[in-house]
Amino acid sequence: MKIEFDADLIKRYDKSGPRYTSYPTAVSFTPDYVEQDYRRHAELSNQASGPLSLYFHIPFCDTICFYCACNKIATKDYSKTPTYLEHLYKEMDMQAALFDSSRVVEQLHWGGGTPTFLKHHEIEELMAYTRKTFNLLDDDSGDYSIEIDPRSVSKDTIKLLRDVGFNRFSLGVQDVDERVQVAVNRIQPIKDTQAIIDACRENNAHSVSIDLIYGLPLQTVEGFAKTLQRAIAMNPDRMSVFNYAHLPHIFKPQRRINADELPSSEEKLDILQQSIETLTNAGYEYIGMDHFAKPDDELAIAQAEGSLHRNFQGYTTHAECDLVAMGVSSISSVHNSYSQNEKDIDGYYAAIQAGKLPIIRGLSLTDDDVLRRSIIQQLSCHFMLDFNAIEKEFDINFNDYFATELEALKPMQDDDLLQLSESAIQVTPRGRMLIRNICMTFDWHLRQETGKQSFSKVI
Repeated sequence: MKIEFDADLIKRYDKSGPRYTSYPTAVSFTPDYVEQDYRRHAELSNQASGPLSLYFHIPFCDTICFYCACNKIATKDYSKTPTYLEHLYKEMDMQAALFDSSRVVEQLHWGGGTPTFLKHHEIEELMAYTRKTFNLLDDDSGDYSIEIDPRSVSKDTIKLLRDVGFNRFSLGVQDVDERVQVAVNRIQPIKDTQAIIDACRENNAHSVSIDLIYGLPLQTVEGFAKTLQRAIAMNPDRMSVFNYAHLPHIFKPQRRINADELPSSEEKLDILQQSIETLTNAGYEYIGMDHFAKPDDELAIAQAEGSLHRNFQGYTTHAECDLVAMGVSSISSVHNSYSQNEKDIDGYYAAIQAGKLPIIRGLSLTDDDVLRRSIIQQLSCHFMLDFNAIEKEFDINFNDYFATELEALKPMQDDDLLQLSESAIQVTPRGRMLIRNICMTFDWHLRQETGKQSFSKVI
């Protein structure tokens, strides 16, 4: 996928908007959606009888990275994890009872927080309990991934993770500049990161990915160029380059960042442009929304074949899976519904102890939601939309149904973000950077609640 960077155009379109890990987005979830709704959708899911994806949220971190916007609990008290795991096992039992045991778990992911906050025996126990409770694959063909803080693991940890079944590893790096690391409270020597990547390779990992962040305090174009080169030298299969969204009124750790040290919006754009050019010149393909992958990576192949999907973990090759998420604050996607667990750990514990699924809000999708979700998926994953395919699947006349949206796309066509015909939308190389803006045109909920949400800038 070729991509063009037009700084002036990006400045004009750089407003706040969703990242579309779901449609409708989480701001549309409502407390009216309760456990009984989830159980109903789980039964409908069983009737479809597809494979499952499991997500486990491990919220603990032993230090706070000041930029972090995740749901986490900062502590050095490792005695907290047995209590958490005890409740997680009970939630697993309740969830597993809702789904046919024959349904294979094709995808599994541990996120956080820092999943490797768990001690080695806890990692083994959690995976063993998962295998006992759900139908996991045992031939290493599953997409079983884990997020890793290289500061919290050793080579022995990587071997253990590989032995229990993980075959994909995602490492947070963010920036290799020591001044930037100090400013965000994440001291991580590059040699430590390299050692963990080497351990992943030595243990025959299927995939290694690296996360970087641009827009952090004290970052410069020159400094981030060094980070990019060091990251490329580590030869990951995938790389993500995320925009730092400074929202200290929402995320308390960000209040410890000195706003005067943040790069200007112009310098952020220069860093982003440099990142795109550097990574594509190094052979990585732009997948979309900050993600890059080697041409032989499954994401790039799925995009070429038209089967790429996007969910709460980002881009994935498992569009057919219902996502069952467990742990505090986690979000499930089960048969045209979304549900989120309690965000507060005490509330999570209380629900589990009462024998209830810890759901606090969610949404049952309408037919219109399902239709628009399909459109946003196609645009965000494949940068094109075939009206005839949508008409056939949903029994509508596209041009009539979306007359308002098609009219709203015309200025984007004038700016060469897309090509609009009677039967298709084709996003241009310069429009791929602004795919979130194009998707927003089809977001009915966003139009109804203008000004009520807080999203990051699209760039």
